[in-house]
Amino acid sequence: MITSKSNLKVKRIKKLQKSSKARNEENVFVVEGPKMIFEMPRDQMLECFVGESFFKKNKGKIVETGLTYELVSDEVFASLTDTKNPQGIVGVIKQSDYSLEDLLKGSAPPLLLILESIQDPGNLGTIFRTAWAAGVTGIIMNHQCADIYNPKTIRSTMGAITRMPFIVARDFECCVRTVGEWGVKLVATHTKATKSYDGENYQGAVGFIIGNESQGLSEQTLGLAKEWVKIPMKGQAESLNAAIAAGILVYEACRQRG
Repeated sequence: MITSKSNLKVKRIKKLQKSSKARNEENVFVVEGPKMIFEMPRDQMLECFVGESFFKKNKGKIVETGLTYELVSDEVFASLTDTKNPQGIVGVIKQSDYSLEDLLKGSAPPLLLILESIQDPGNLGTIFRTAWAAGVTGIIMNHQCADIYNPKTIRSTMGAITRMPFIVARDFECCVRTVGEWGVKLVATHTKATKSYDGENYQGAVGFIIGNESQGLSEQTLGLAKEWVKIPMKGQAESLNAAIAAGILVYEACRQRG
C-alpha cells in the first residue's frame, strides 16, 4: 500500500492531473470515479489506484471487473485528485489516436460535429457526451478548443471520451475543406441565417460547425459552410449555450435518419 505523499507514483499522478504537457508527453490522461473507471476499455487502462476505504466497500466489484490496481491510504488518495470529494479510485488511461478517415468511414453517412474554439471544459465534455448519445460518428476540433484531456472535461464526457472518435486538426481550415470535398454537407449556425435548422435535410453526410461560446464562428470558418441555419429563440437570449445548440442539431439529424 502506498502511504506517502512523496511516493513517485503519487507525484506523477498529481502532475498528470495538472499539466497538459505532462499528459501529452506520456500520451495518457487521468480518469476519476468508479462509473468511468469500471466502464473504461481494459486495453486503454494502464494503471489504477484505489483508496483504502473505497476498496473495503467495493472489493467484490473491483475483483469482478478484473482491475489491476495499487492500494493507497485514504490520506494520500485525497491528495491525488482535484475534486473536493474524492471518489476513491483513479486510473491512468492511454490517449486515443484517430485519423480523419476514421471519422468518415462506416456504412452510414457521416454525422460530424466541427468545433471552433470551444473554450469551456464543461461545454466541450457535454458536447462529447451528447454526441455519443446521438450517434455522431466523429468530432473535429481546432487547437483553440479546451484541452479534451483536462480533468474537468473528462468528467463532463461521462465516459464518451474513449467512445467518440475525434481529432484536433493541425490545420483546421484545410481539414474542414477536406471534409467538404469528401461530400459532407457543412452546416454552420449563425444568428443572421434565414433558414431554420429544422428546415434542412440531414439524411446524407453532414457536419455541423459550432463556434466559440461568446464570439461564435470566425468569418473564415463561416465561409467554409455550404449552409447557414439558425435555431429560433422566442425569449430575449441572444444565443444558446454551445453544447445545447450542438445537441439540438445532432438530434434533429438523428430524428430525420430514423
